[in-house]
Amino acid sequence: MKLRFAGTGDSAQVPCFGCDCPACQRARLLNGHRRGPCAGEIELDGELILIDAGRMDLAERCERQRPAAILLTHYHADHVQGLLHLRWGRGESIPVYGPKDAQGCADLHKNPGILDFRPGLKPFRPLILGGLTLTPLPLNHSKPTLGYAIEDGVNRLAWLCDTVGLPGATERFLSEWQPHGVVIDATHPDSSDTPRNHNNLTMALEIIERLGPSRAWLTHISHELDAHWLAAPPMLPEGVEVACDSQEIRC
Repeated sequence: MKLRFAGTGDSAQVPCFGCDCPACQRARLLNGHRRGPCAGEIELDGELILIDAGRMDLAERCERQRPAAILLTHYHADHVQGLLHLRWGRGESIPVYGPKDAQGCADLHKNPGILDFRPGLKPFRPLILGGLTLTPLPLNHSKPTLGYAIEDGVNRLAWLCDTVGLPGATERFLSEWQPHGVVIDATHPDSSDTPRNHNNLTMALEIIERLGPSRAWLTHISHELDAHWLAAPPMLPEGVEVACDSQEIRC
């Protein structure tokens, strides 16, 4: 199983429009420090499964390799806006799985085009896609939101974005499941106000410590956190790293 970080930013992305903080200035000069909307791509046995669909170049990416399925964590625009264009494509339909959300986003459900929406994934009820077993996990966010426990028969990876902390049932499941790797929301620096919808750095690291994976990646990074790290480079625990756009890992 291969995971590619298609995007590692929050809804403002990096650089943030109109901001001249050191992180945004650097990102305008160096493409390697840009962060698009948080999203992932999983490849296994020649099939591509997308996690979220917020990138505006999504249709171009899917032309290179048509996805077998798309998993949505939730229906905030920065996680689904790429579907607004993709849906008007041609060819076989693409299954789109996600949480039950009657509002969805814009008119995606009313006018799905080639997208075959299959909302209403049941928490903790596994979904089989090819060689992957994916278990939806409830998260704490302002819309109905799911993370995913992803298993290929050998490796176990937990995708935990967007969330502030973890619901008790989700943390108990993961503690018993024992993921080898964890991808987790770490949006805010610790100096920011009390988080409402996303983890700050300390919260993310505490969750990682409790779950005890051998590797972990911080994502959904804000320009404020990047700027904080420019001023004071992070001292992260062993096995924990900051994800960057286009980074590929083998799980």
